[in-house]
Amino acid sequence: MVDRILKVNAYTTFDLLDGAVEGHGFDEEALAVLNVTAPRKNPDHVELQLEMDNTDLEAVEPHADKVTLSAAQARELAGELERYAGKVEEAQGE
Repeated sequence: MVDRILKVNAYTTFDLLDGAVEGHGFDEEALAVLNVTAPRKNPDHVELQLEMDNTDLEAVEPHADKVTLSAAQARELAGELERYAGKVEEAQGE
C-alpha cells in the first residue's frame, strides 16, 4: 500500500486482508490493514484500526478508521469473533 496512514510493521495484527468499502452509489474492493493496539504506557483503552489501500479506491479519500474500546468492550468483541469463527468452522466441517 502506497502512502499509508497507519504504521505497518512486523507487529501489525493483520496486513493485506481483503476489504470492501460500501457507500451510497459505490461499492469498491481493496486490500486492507487491520490492527489492534493499546497505548504502551498506562494503557486505558484498546484501539481497533482499519485502513484500505487507497490506490485501489476511487470513491474514498485516503484515510484510516479507528475505534476506541474499553477492556470490557474489547473482550465482548473477542467473544463475538470466537462465536462467529466457530460458526464458519462448523459450516466448513473443520
